[in-house]
Amino acid sequence: MSSTHIAKPTRSAGLARYIPILSWLPTYNRAWLSADIIAGLTLWGLVVPEAMAYAGVAGLPPQAGLYTLLAALLVYALLGTSRHLVVQATSATAALLASSVMGLLVTIALVDEGAIPDPALYQAYASAFVLVVGIVFLLAGVARLGFVTQFLSKPVMDGFVTGLALFVAVGQLNKLFGVPKGEGNTVEKLSAIVRELPQANWITFAMGASALALLFLLPRWNKKIPAGLAVLFGYIALSTVLGLNANYGVEVVGSLPQGLPKFTLPLVPLTAYLAMIAPAIGVLLVAYSEALGVAREFAEKHGYEVEPNQELNAHAVANLVSSCFGGMIAAGSMSASAVKEGAGARSQVANLVTWGMAVVTVLFLTPLFRNLPEAVLAALIIHAVWHIIASRKLHRVRLISRTEFWLGVITFAGVILIDVLQGMLLGLLSSILLMVYRTSRPHLSSLGRVPGVPGAYSDLTRHPENTPVPGVLILRLDAPIYYANALTVRDQVKALVEEAEAPPQALIFDASAQDALDITSAEVLKGLVKELQGQSIAVYAAEVHLPVIEFGRKSGLLDEIGETHIFPTVDGALAAIRERDARTPH
Repeated sequence: MSSTHIAKPTRSAGLARYIPILSWLPTYNRAWLSADIIAGLTLWGLVVPEAMAYAGVAGLPPQAGLYTLLAALLVYALLGTSRHLVVQATSATAALLASSVMGLLVTIALVDEGAIPDPALYQAYASAFVLVVGIVFLLAGVARLGFVTQFLSKPVMDGFVTGLALFVAVGQLNKLFGVPKGEGNTVEKLSAIVRELPQANWITFAMGASALALLFLLPRWNKKIPAGLAVLFGYIALSTVLGLNANYGVEVVGSLPQGLPKFTLPLVPLTAYLAMIAPAIGVLLVAYSEALGVAREFAEKHGYEVEPNQELNAHAVANLVSSCFGGMIAAGSMSASAVKEGAGARSQVANLVTWGMAVVTVLFLTPLFRNLPEAVLAALIIHAVWHIIASRKLHRVRLISRTEFWLGVITFAGVILIDVLQGMLLGLLSSILLMVYRTSRPHLSSLGRVPGVPGAYSDLTRHPENTPVPGVLILRLDAPIYYANALTVRDQVKALVEEAEAPPQALIFDASAQDALDITSAEVLKGLVKELQGQSIAVYAAEVHLPVIEFGRKSGLLDEIGETHIFPTVDGALAAIRERDARTPH
């Protein structure tokens, strides 16, 4: 009996590692239920109109956004580790989906540049791309690559998100004015819309502009009003009563399929799947960076932990299911998560409530959307991204760091002047180049004794009150030496030796910042040690970490320096030098 009793929790705990709802739902605090139900209903009022609007950004019919909710809300509630994160279609992933799929169709010559693709063909390739995104997330989760978000710095993400918000907003202006959609980058699209303004449908504009105004004003009048749903159904009623489509030529959504989506695998050529891998990795970097950032922010605020690798798995399954439902890319939504948390949600039960309402919407409510003006969907999208445009993220970065501000500007310009994915990759490449540039020119400190603090040494240039050690040059590299900066470090050491007032008799390397070596840096250091010893300068090393010592033995660097010249502290090396000097006849 005892062994059986122990085995069950062990199996449950193991399964709960991959299905976290098994660990928290049995201990769910029922006092939270009313708050979670209210938050779930509030969230439904936001995500249903947003999902339909983001489908338009992705170039897909409105039901694609609803199908994404069916997949993502349920899957993340089962597999996610954040209590507050909402996974659904977002403006960023919708724009990335559209640009990636259209780019692929043009590349493989299925669609001409600027042409409108066949809806069935586009849907098939969009579903295939979502499937590849899910597979990339899954492989990253299996490989435990939860650290990948570190490759996108905050200024780059700020520049990307700001550019993306403008990209999305400009992409909706044609629907707002009832004019043809322009082609090219964001600036070219905006110019095309301005040229078409004399042919604008001003009834369409009146619908869109008034809807946009209400989306901003309703929350100011009463925060409890679900502005998105109120505008959505209010303008459906207005469109139906006035016959906006038939009488005034206002474009409407039209008929949406009623009922649950069919589960089908997207069928495209294998070569197309392979071509999708690179842009899918870009989507992972962007989507996962935003999702994990939001999840960690709320976890820290409410005192719980988020498991990055399990988040990859949850996003993977959400996208795999969304693909087979004909949905869009699913990712953590900043705006929806903030609304959920602000409504008092305590757990993913709120997501389950929203999911249940999304099922009701798909089963029974889709006929209501037939007369919804496209301009109102455009207004919903512009409202959703406006807070990003107005937040002046890059301005705050500029006040802190001019260098990183330009990284954000480069990314922003790439999104606006080229395209979404290319802009993100440009920012990523700029960040990597800056990192390489900085690490290739590390600061080399010449150390002196700190007055009144035995055994303490710090930079003589930055602390002129320090005392130099006569006849000894103590150097500390304030960043690790590696293949890209080894020659620069060598030249810096030689320059400091030449600049010394009197030729040093000994040189001590403080290696406290070094935890590893590579072959290139070891070979450069061997050559430097030989050169210094040829000038009658004895070379010592202090605070050398064990991995460096082991690599030094394998590479022959330790033979050049000498095992007896390695010491745990700078003081130890100085004591050995004094003892050597005492034995040396003058």
